Formats: sequence, structure tokens, C-alpha cells
Amino acid sequence: MYEKILVAADGSEHSKRAVQEAVKMAKTNPEAKVTLLYVVDYGKARNEILHTQSPDELHLERRKHLQPLEDIFHSTGVQFETKTLHGTPGPTIVKHANETGYDVVFIGSRGLNALQEMVLGSVSHKVAKRVEAPVIIVK
Repeated sequence: MYEKILVAADGSEHSKRAVQEAVKMAKTNPEAKVTLLYVVDYGKARNEILHTQSPDELHLERRKHLQPLEDIFHSTGVQFETKTLHGTPGPTIVKHANETGYDVVFIGSRGLNALQEMVLGSVSHKVAKRVEAPVIIVK
């Protein structure tokens, strides 16, 4: 049974579906604990800071991405914690997942087309290749 579940989320519809799938798995084990992980991308963070009026406004803007996901957990009664890290999303998720020893990782697919994924790669693909635990990519 999976007890330590990580959901890497960015607030997208794909990550919302990843949360919903993680909830299904967590409900099968009363001991399950879910970590909702949000990575503040360094590249985007600089741009966000330049375009916000205050640190409080920036914090509220980031919370808007996570609140609907947290609401899913609250409404289902699944035990969870929210963790925010700073860095490049793929490597940061991989490092955290491997160091913390999660039993399973859920991540949403960005839905890149084949050419974009071949040229750019995707965070979900990088995570799936490098995380030591099973990874479930949700479309």
C-alpha cells in the first residue's frame, strides 16, 4: 500500500486531475499522507516579482494556483500538507521526491505535442525518468 504520496502541481487542469487521482489512491489506505508540492520556477519568479506591487500580492497570486487543489483535499477528507520549493521544476521535484522517499508520485501532463516534447522535453517526462518511485502521469 502506498502511504507517502507526492503530487507535483502547478495549478493547471492536468495537475487538478493528478490531485483527483491521488485522492482516489489515498482513500484506499487510511494511513496515507499526501504532499502537494508546488515549485516556484526561478525563471518565472523574476518576471512575477517585476510585475507585482508587493510581496503580499505575489503570495496571493501563487496561492490562487494551489487553493483549488487544496479544496479538493479538504472536501474529500484526505490528509495532506502543502510544500513550496524554489528552483527549476523538473530537477527540484526529482531531488525532493528521491530525498524524501515517497512511495508514488503523481504529476500532470502538460499536453505538449510530440515535436514540442522531443525538442523541449517536459517536466513530467523528466520526473518519470529520474524519480526512484513509481510515477503516474495524469492527462
